[in-house]
Amino acid sequence: MTSKIHVGVIFGGRSGEHEVSVRSARSVIEAFDRDKYEVVPIAITKEGRWLSPAESAALLPEATRSLLPETVNGAGEALTIVGDPSRKGLLRLESDGPATAQRLDVVFPVMHGTYGEDGTIQGLLEMAGTPYVGCGVLASSCGMDKVTMKALFRQAGLPICKYVWFLRSEWEREQRAILERVKSEIGFQCFVKPANLGSSVGISRASDAESLKAAIDLAARFDRKVIVEEDLDVREIECAVLGNDEPEASLPGEYVVHDERAKFLDYTEKYSSTGHVEFVVPAPIPKRLAKRIQALAVRAFKSVDGAGFARVDFFLSRDRNRLLVNELNTIPGLTDVSGFPKMWAASGLPFTEVIDRLVELAFERHKEKSRNLTSI
Repeated sequence: MTSKIHVGVIFGGRSGEHEVSVRSARSVIEAFDRDKYEVVPIAITKEGRWLSPAESAALLPEATRSLLPETVNGAGEALTIVGDPSRKGLLRLESDGPATAQRLDVVFPVMHGTYGEDGTIQGLLEMAGTPYVGCGVLASSCGMDKVTMKALFRQAGLPICKYVWFLRSEWEREQRAILERVKSEIGFQCFVKPANLGSSVGISRASDAESLKAAIDLAARFDRKVIVEEDLDVREIECAVLGNDEPEASLPGEYVVHDERAKFLDYTEKYSSTGHVEFVVPAPIPKRLAKRIQALAVRAFKSVDGAGFARVDFFLSRDRNRLLVNELNTIPGLTDVSGFPKMWAASGLPFTEVIDRLVELAFERHKEKSRNLTSI
């Protein structure tokens, strides 16, 4: 009998998207095929403390915990971080008893936002020579920073919206000059965002100088870099990407607003069941346009040197004459209400098979990188 693949699912973390990460981890853990994988949950607290598998499991619903191996839910286990790639594994489970330490074959980071989606944990895994799911250090850091990401999109010839950006320190010194710059280059209304965050955290709309100032103050609480984008009357389309060197795109999906009180897709609307917004897949658009969105999604993925998976977000004008690439998320939401799993399901790939494919891609990418090391 073939031994199971031991997968460490890392979730939580220090970002403002901690709770979404826990929900995503729950969905991922529940989607693993129990006959092929043994899943080990590894949570990181909001303060940055790494928890043992037993402590991590306690953060998950009882139904999810019941799917985990008995050893994970047992007492006396500790998590060891090994900074030696020659020992074939960064993370090991060790017991107080005579049991042999158990290494993890692959790691699945399910961490959204800073300290997880931004290349930091990917760098840790790279240094230890451990296979992991998703984009590498470069793609993760570039995908996290909206300013750098848009520069790469422009270099790749992708259509993007107008924007300006500045540092928090500049805002603190030159508020009047920045307000005038935004007014002249972007105008009202506009959206103000932290450059390095996701799930619509810290984002707000500004309609005049007073609301713009408040919006910038809010965004600056979350990041040292702030980006201001033009506010467009558009439809919001998403497309999921899966693959390494030859990525494929799913059928696009769309957020449809049923209640105009949902001013925009903020954190609450994306991750609650208010009923104001519905994610529809396939998106109600012509097939020709859907294929164009898929092609642009793959181009955006390649522009940051993506690997594993990502979600690419688009703006589509109401008359369908203008299509813009908004942003790319290298660890998209994987909750029960998230678009990524739904788009692949509509494309004929259930979430369990998506998880399977992501693990395969992780091993494939790791093998490719190992070839580079052995050739030196």
